Amino acid sequence: MDLILAMRSENHLIDGQTYRLTKRLGDIILSAGLLIILSPVLLLIALAIKLDSKGPVVFPQIRCGYRKKLFTIYKFRTLYRHCSCYKGGEQVADEGDIRLTPIGGFLRRYSLDELPQLFNILKGDMSFVGPRPHAVSHHRYYQQQIPHYNQRLAVTPGLTGLAQVEGWRGPTPQITQMARRFDYDLAYIRQCCLWLDLRILLLTVWRGSWREK
Repeated sequence: MDLILAMRSENHLIDGQTYRLTKRLGDIILSAGLLIILSPVLLLIALAIKLDSKGPVVFPQIRCGYRKKLFTIYKFRTLYRHCSCYKGGEQVADEGDIRLTPIGGFLRRYSLDELPQLFNILKGDMSFVGPRPHAVSHHRYYQQQIPHYNQRLAVTPGLTGLAQVEGWRGPTPQITQMARRFDYDLAYIRQCCLWLDLRILLLTVWRGSWREK
């Protein structure tokens, strides 16, 4: 009996390692390919941001990643440079927010501001699919409000996730909303596999549901 359990445990470990290696390889190939294909689009967006308002093209922000490791996430800047959110605050900007630049509103509407995160995926800080990474202050707040919240850091954060394709995306002013999103993050972690990742990616493209926050 002990031998059978040990064999099952070993097989589970091998399957998990195969999944992680296959997923990482897919992330590298797909992110590199998309960066090459979308390079003209990225350059046009960068030029539009530069002409639209003063400030850098890319907005970096520290996020909580796999096993609490902090990393710098990249996004196209969508807010005016003088805004408190740009200077380090964590208030989430929504559609129609007066802090949004003219081009920023357009980029957020179609999630184009998230495209620089392809570099995060290529680096290994993120994956295409996984729980969305939160700002440090947001993570610290929610881990005090939601039991076992740190469990969402058990896998690499993603550009999109199960919670996003199931409709739990965008601002979460109520704790119950974030708790519901967390439920989907846990559900993904418990049953993650390549087929589920593929389904989430297809639904993301179909529904346009990769907006975070």
